[in-house]
Amino acid sequence: MKIETNKNESVTTISLTGRFDATVVGRFKEFLNSLSPNGTEQYVVDLANLQYIDSSGLGCLVFFLRQVRQNGGEIKISTISGKVRAVFELTKLHRIFEIYDDSSTAVKSYAMH
Repeated sequence: MKIETNKNESVTTISLTGRFDATVVGRFKEFLNSLSPNGTEQYVVDLANLQYIDSSGLGCLVFFLRQVRQNGGEIKISTISGKVRAVFELTKLHRIFEIYDDSSTAVKSYAMH
């Protein structure tokens, strides 16, 4: 899985490409530890190029959400493809995460709150 970040004002967009499964969970957690929180954390996780996610990947996203919310921040998900969206809906995670059609709308939603 490829992980890219882009900081836009107070929001960090994290783009995931490839497969998010048990083989990359350790690397993703290392990446999370490398993020340097500064005040309220605001993230958008863009899944436009994610082809597959399993329960390990979903667990990592929930772990990340809990960690960020403990620090007063928030995570929003954007651009979920059909198969990945189906997994989110099957596991009811679409009720836990705010999901947006594209990352720019997700970023702008932070300004509305």
